[in-house]
Amino acid sequence: MAEVAEIKSMELVPEAFITEKVREIADIVGDGTAINALSGGVDSSVVTMLGHRALKTKLKTYFINNGLMRKNEPQQIAGLFKQFGVDVKIVDAEKQFFQALKGITDPEEKREAITQTFYKDVFGKLVRDSGAKYLLQGTILTDIDETIAGIKRQHNVFEQLGIDPQEAFGYKIIEPVVQLRKDGVRKVGQALGLPASVFNRMPFPGPALSARVIGEATPQRIETVRMATSIVEEELFATKAFQYMAILHQDKVTGMRNNKRDFGNQIEIRCWDSVDARIATPTQLSHEMLVKLAHRMVTEVPGVVSVTYNMTPKPPSTMEAV
Repeated sequence: MAEVAEIKSMELVPEAFITEKVREIADIVGDGTAINALSGGVDSSVVTMLGHRALKTKLKTYFINNGLMRKNEPQQIAGLFKQFGVDVKIVDAEKQFFQALKGITDPEEKREAITQTFYKDVFGKLVRDSGAKYLLQGTILTDIDETIAGIKRQHNVFEQLGIDPQEAFGYKIIEPVVQLRKDGVRKVGQALGLPASVFNRMPFPGPALSARVIGEATPQRIETVRMATSIVEEELFATKAFQYMAILHQDKVTGMRNNKRDFGNQIEIRCWDSVDARIATPTQLSHEMLVKLAHRMVTEVPGVVSVTYNMTPKPPSTMEAV
């Protein structure tokens, strides 16, 4: 595949971009149908709205409930997009994903297990049942850069790695925002009429909360990081930071409760200031906020005895842990 030509945010004319991409999607799909997966993140939300404008009822939109999402996320996202006339069908696929992740601790193997389960098994069945020949997908340029550079394999990058989605999964992939980075996608989302709660929503990884569990992503460990995530997002929302998260470490650490040893979990909190996710610096949170976060973690999340805050910029760190 030829190198993707970047459209920088400062050069982007959102209305013209929308017109071009809507026409492009309509031309490619023609009289056929397309499907897409909506996660509620900025990229998938923008692509959903572009596809909806181009295809109307010829676009089938699904929310894949993989058991790895944040609290109440499937219902919240489906309800929001219903207001825009988009009918979002929620697909329960928790069992398939947790079965695929069972026993896996290596970060890249986890990503690959999720990729194969999503594209080949779950989405493959949806494609066969719907008869769609096209998948609309929110790949952005940073996804490609990080995958090609070997920093981390993004779940939605294929052709750049020599993988033919048509041959591997049975459908072609359309990537309307692949020339943009996150700041450009946000501008398009605003021009599409999405609320700020969507187009300014912080990034969330394709592998979802499994990217925030170091080691095996079991249902119990996912629930731990889900509860921790809810606290972090509630407390740090007002910071207006680019991204913030809770990470569950693999190793247990020694703690104390009621004058007894408590061998428990460690949560790492990360909070980032960034524009486009290529470089980032840790947000300078107040000591009072850090103390409050630590207190809530050890009192509200069962099994947590230690809380840390990451102070390493990207690079050499990355925004997500795995």
